[in-house]
Amino acid sequence: MSTVSDAIVVEGVHKRFGEKRALDGLGFAVRGGTVHGVLGPNGAGKTTAVRVLTTLLRYDGGRAEVAGFDVRSQAAEVRRRIGLLGQHAAVDEKLGGRQNLEMFGRLYHLGARRAGQRADELLERFGLAGTGRKAVERYSGGMRRRLDLAASLITDPEVLFLDEPTTGLDPRGRAEVWNAVRSLTAGGTTVLLTTQYLEEADQLADRISVVDGGRVVAEGTADRLKAMVGGDRIDVVIRDTDRLGEAAALLGEGVTVDRDRRLLGAPAPDRMRALTRTVRALEEAGIEAEDIAVRRPTLDEVFLSLTGSGHESGDLASAGTEVAV
Repeated sequence: MSTVSDAIVVEGVHKRFGEKRALDGLGFAVRGGTVHGVLGPNGAGKTTAVRVLTTLLRYDGGRAEVAGFDVRSQAAEVRRRIGLLGQHAAVDEKLGGRQNLEMFGRLYHLGARRAGQRADELLERFGLAGTGRKAVERYSGGMRRRLDLAASLITDPEVLFLDEPTTGLDPRGRAEVWNAVRSLTAGGTTVLLTTQYLEEADQLADRISVVDGGRVVAEGTADRLKAMVGGDRIDVVIRDTDRLGEAAALLGEGVTVDRDRRLLGAPAPDRMRALTRTVRALEEAGIEAEDIAVRRPTLDEVFLSLTGSGHESGDLASAGTEVAV
């Protein structure tokens, strides 16, 4: 359900390409000043959703609003209030960083003086002030994406759409972009982030919509989504593969067995008691463990469970179950 503070509202949006349903009743709301992650596998509808919400693509049915304006009937008003960073670089590699930003400013009719001022502000904001005259082709991957991000903010938009912004970046470049995104929301910008990186959604998003088949199959904070696949678990790596079955029996109900990795997993509702009990039971049985750890579920497990990607347990997507948390 949307509220007056929602910067993005999507209700029952449909989009077809021929016989293919790219969006099949997509729906979610994004609170102003937050990062909302849209997480899903290739072909889930993430990029189509961004194209619809940024007025680049007309949808077939449903309702969508951005910054309080109807995407279909008030497209011009929406465009005045948004920024977009797509999957591919939009800057000219032969020009310097400042020249690129000035060019974007002139395209948005800021005027020469204001375009220059805005370029300097953004270069400073994203840690690129000392590189403004360097040709972009000499930038690192992380620097290029930060410059792309700066270009998408040339008009100081209320809502920023980031479509898989760190694809292809190394860990350092990804961290640079993450820090830039955090600084944006600290300043009040609303961010819609699509990603395939589980860690990215976990690190950045205040709330996450898991999308599969063009619809939301689950939604909530990262912690709430993790709780959907169960509580804490204890993992045990057994040295002797032949004793896996015996060790599994000691762990009790709900045990999973991975013979290739000699790994046993079991629910651990009481973390310390489960750890103590398991260590004692294995010692008494004379079964040697190479490693024992109590851990919380990961967002990766949530993703596999919800999107039906071959995970054996909890395949909500294949059952057609929609879960809101």
